[in-house]
Amino acid sequence: MNLMVIERRQETAILTLSRDITNAINMELVTEMSEALRRSADDPDCRGLVLTGANDKFFSIGLDIPELFPLTPGEFTIFYRAFNRLCLDLFTLPKPTVAALTGHAIAGGCILALCCDYRFIAEGKKLMGLNEIKLGVPVPYPADRILQSLAGWHVAREVIDGGEFFDGPELLARGLVDQVLALEKVLPAAIEKVSTLGTTSPEAFALIKRNRTEPIKGNILADLDERERRFVERWYSPQARELLDEAIDKF
Repeated sequence: MNLMVIERRQETAILTLSRDITNAINMELVTEMSEALRRSADDPDCRGLVLTGANDKFFSIGLDIPELFPLTPGEFTIFYRAFNRLCLDLFTLPKPTVAALTGHAIAGGCILALCCDYRFIAEGKKLMGLNEIKLGVPVPYPADRILQSLAGWHVAREVIDGGEFFDGPELLARGLVDQVLALEKVLPAAIEKVSTLGTTSPEAFALIKRNRTEPIKGNILADLDERERRFVERWYSPQARELLDEAIDKF
C-alpha cells in the first residue's frame, strides 16, 4: 500500500502524504519517504521538492501513537531512529524544499515541516505546533536543534515548553512559516518557490544550503545516540504511558 503520492511538475517533485485523513507517521511511511528523498537527491532532473498532504484537514497529526504504543522498546527504537534519520535527510537535502501545509501540522508533522527550507500554510484554522510535552516526552533532539536554529532560543522555548498549537498569523509572527496564503494558493506558491530556487544556480544553492545545515547536523549527530536512548526511556515511563494511552482516543 502506497502511503504517499509522488508526482512531477516539470522539474519539481511533489511528495503528497496520503495515509488516510490524519497522515499519521508509522514505519511504512518513514520508509517510503526516505526512499523518495533518496531518489529526489539522486535525480539530476529534479530541481527541488514540495512536501504536502492530500487533504485540507491534516498535513500530518504526527507519530501514529496507536500503532507505536504496543511496540517493544527494541521495535520502537528502530522506528524512532529511522524517523530521526529521515528528518536529517530532509533537512540536508541539497535541493530546495518547501512544505505546503493545507492542514494541521502536529508534533511529528510539525517536525517534518520544520525540516523543509520554507513553509507555506493555508489561511483559517490550520494549526502547527509541538505538543510532545503534553504526552510526557521531549521533542526529538533533531527537531529541538533545528527549531532553535530557525527561530531562535526564545521562540523555541515558547513552542516546546508550552506545547501549544499556533495558527497562521501566530506562526508567521514567530518566524515558523514564511507565508500564510489562501488554501488554493498554497501548493502553486510552493511549486513556484522551488522552481525559482532550483533553476537559478542549483550547484550554488546546494553549497549555500550545506553551509547552513551541515554544522547543525554535525551537532545533532555528535550526541544523537544518547538523546535517542533517553527519549525511548521516557516513552516507556509510567507517566508517558498513561498520557500516550489517553492520546490514542483522539486518533
